[in-house]
Formats: sequence, structure tokens, C-alpha cells
Amino acid sequence: MSPVNSPEKSANAGPPEDASEAEETLRAIREGKVDALVIRRAVTEEIFSLQGWDDSYRAFMETMDHGAAALGAAGEVLYANDILCRLLGKSLSEIQGSSLLDCLPPSTHREVEGLLRNSRTGKQTAEVVIERGGRDHFFLISATPFETGVISGSALTMTDLTDRILAERDMASERSARAIIASANEAVVVCDSNGRITHVNAAAYAIQPGDLVGRYFHDAINLVFPNASGIVQSDDLVAMANSGRTLQGIEAHAPDAPRVKDLLISVAPLTLSGEAISGCVVTMVDLSQRKIAERQQLLMMRELDHRIKNTLALVLSISHRTAASEDTLEGFQSAFSTRIQALAATHDLLAETSWTDLALRDLVAGELAPFVSPGSDRIHLENLDIRVTSRAAVAVGLILHELVTNAVKYGALSTESGKLRLSARRDPEQNCLRLDWAESDGPPVSEPKRHGFGRTVIDRPLRYSSSGGADLDFHPDGVRCSLRIPAEDIVER
Repeated sequence: MSPVNSPEKSANAGPPEDASEAEETLRAIREGKVDALVIRRAVTEEIFSLQGWDDSYRAFMETMDHGAAALGAAGEVLYANDILCRLLGKSLSEIQGSSLLDCLPPSTHREVEGLLRNSRTGKQTAEVVIERGGRDHFFLISATPFETGVISGSALTMTDLTDRILAERDMASERSARAIIASANEAVVVCDSNGRITHVNAAAYAIQPGDLVGRYFHDAINLVFPNASGIVQSDDLVAMANSGRTLQGIEAHAPDAPRVKDLLISVAPLTLSGEAISGCVVTMVDLSQRKIAERQQLLMMRELDHRIKNTLALVLSISHRTAASEDTLEGFQSAFSTRIQALAATHDLLAETSWTDLALRDLVAGELAPFVSPGSDRIHLENLDIRVTSRAAVAVGLILHELVTNAVKYGALSTESGKLRLSARRDPEQNCLRLDWAESDGPPVSEPKRHGFGRTVIDRPLRYSSSGGADLDFHPDGVRCSLRIPAEDIVER
């Protein structure tokens, strides 16, 4: 070591001749008797000042635009600038000489302690979160080795990232919100606190085409609320949502919409990051298909009610006329039961097609099945794939039941040799479809002297139309019957 100017306050920087000289130098440094060191090397020498570092470093830290501090080897705060004091919420006198960890909340100790420990070998950084006033604040802390004069420790900086992170989160939320709005199947409209539209998705243009963004909601989209007696308007819903109320399931009609007319409206307040209400979100669900289904259901209910009443009236009529034509209770019970069963069989067939229409072949097969297979060589069916309405099917089913019952008791189906032929043909002159029933090779036939209820059932059911009816002939070779099904009951496919 070599002296620097004043022999009283100088030291040689070596190399020392013995250990006692090195110890004396260190003692002088600790006691402040040395203000500089001269380090001599082989060719050059360097002078290190040990005075004035404190004032110069403080001045440097105060010029920085983020928090800064000089820490001792044990992590004690030697000095901190005003910005760091504000970030920590403490004064310099409160933190100077204290451990940095004592100035931070316990939730950050693990990260900061590791940061300081690892900073002895190089620069280290860590992000910490500090809660203040019920809100998270985000900080970036950096530490790097620091040596000047007799001090060896860490230089620490602390930067507030809260605004940047929250801005990034808001941008991410905005992107997510835009993506969600765009991918939603229902129409979504976002309005600001004044009711002006700021965002819309593609589905909204099915309700109202044209430029919507920037316009007031009640001006941009014309909505009528049929169940609100004309009192509720679009701007009322937006105003209520902006005041904090959520409304769901309000039916509306869009008279100007090119396609979607019936809507289900919901509105909700819009808040971002726990802040005050900044607008509202309006969702509009297309009810067109549901309305169609409701109308169909209503029609079906009305049709069902109509059919039930007609069926009950028909059953009562069958019961009354069967009783009038039978001499014994047993005869009434048998005849009435079989006729109701025939009616039920026709209803079962119609139920399979939702009461729309029925093929004559299925109707004939259903009536013959209890007595003979429709595929038997005794039965010949021709051109029976023609479909008729449910109204005609019920009437034809009742008539076929009477013809089959008579054939089984007295006609062609009462013997093994008897045959039956059923065929359908159009009759333009009579404006009808003729279903011809012809028995052959059975017992001799003669017209009965007394007309029972069965004859009435054959004659009347198709007379609901002027072109409908039945022509019955007791031909010696077998019964002939030609049913006239009105042309309007033929279902073309």
C-alpha cells in the first residue's frame, strides 16, 4: 500500500509485508482514518476514494424515476429515495437501518429473501403483490451486487407495475369479451352508460341490418313488447340495466327484422374489474322456432280436443244405435265391443303417422288381420297404396269393419272356398276415389229383409261430403260394395 497525500489519512495497497500491516489497514478504514486506498499492480496503480460516497450516491438515487435503495450485507436499508419510501408507505427515518423484509408484508418475504440471497452473485428480479386498500398492487423488485468504499451489499430498485398489468388485463378481458360476443349464437349488443351501442356480434344483424355501433339502442333496434301494454320501451330496459338491475326473459317483437321477428330479451349491467357500472349487455334470443312449435302445439291441442269430442259423439251414437238394433244384452255387448275395437284399431294406425294420413292397404290389413291374413291367396288387394286423410280413414275403417264382420258371419269369409277382392280406382266424374269390395265363391247371397245398424254404418260415415258415400249391392255371387272417398281426402305424395 502507498500513502496518499496526508500520511495521517492514507494507506498502502500492498501487497502487505505481513499480516499485522493488513490488520492495521482494516482497522484504520473502520475507524475512518483512511480516505483513500492506492492499489499498486505490476504496471499501474488505482486510487479508490472512501470519502463522499454517501452524498454522491444519495443524489444519484434521488434522480431515478423508480424506487431505489442501498442495502447492507444483511439486507438492512442504508438509504432509500423518496419514491421507494412512498411505495412502501413509510418515511426514510422509519426504514433506514431496518431490514428490508420488515418494511414489506409477510406474503412477500419468501420471494424477496431469495432475491437478496441470490443477488450476491449477479442481478436478480422478482414480481411481488402487495395489498393496499383492498386492492392488489404489483411491483417488480431488482437487486444487484453493490460495493463502494467500505460498503458491500445490494443496490435495489422497486418499480410499480400496477397500472401496466391492469391495463394488460383490461386489454385481455376486452379481447376475450369480443371473442365471446362474436362466437355467441344469440344476438349480443353492448351499450355504454348513455345507452349508445359500442359492440355487436354478427347475430344482431339478423335482427337489424345496417350500421349499429354508435347509435342509441332504442333508435337502432325497433322492438315492441306485446305483453307490456305499450308502456315498456327499449330505452327503459337499458336504463334499468345501467342502474344495476338485471332483467331476463322479456318477450319482444322486431317488426323491422328481415328474418327474426320474435325475441326473448335479457339485459344486465356491465362492470369491469370491480369498478362502477359502465354500461349494459343486451342479449336477444331467436324465438321463431319456439313460436312455431307453440302454434303447432296449440293447433294440435285444439285438434285433439276436436277429435276427442267427435270420437265421444261417435261412440255414443254407436252405443245408442247398436242397442236399438240388438234384441239381447249379450248381442249388444258383442256388437258394441267389436265396433269400438275397430274404431280403436284405426286410431292406433293414425297415431303412428301423427294423425296426418293413412294408406288404404294398412287400413284394410288391420281390419282383416283378426280373421284372415291379407297375404292369403283368398285375398286379392289392388292399388291400395293410396293414402287418405284421417277423417276418411276413420269413416272407411268403420265401414270395413261392418263388411268384414258380415263376410265372416254370412259371406265369403265364412267358408274355406270364399274369396275377397279389394281394389281402388279414381272416379273423375264423381270426384272421388272408389274402393271396391267384391266377395265371391261364398254362400248364396240375398238382401236381408231387415236393415240393422250395420247397414247404417256402411251407408253414412262418408256422407260428410257431397261426393262421398257407399253403394251396397247383395249380388247372388257375393256382396259388392263401392265406397266413394271424396277427392279432397286423397293425400298426394
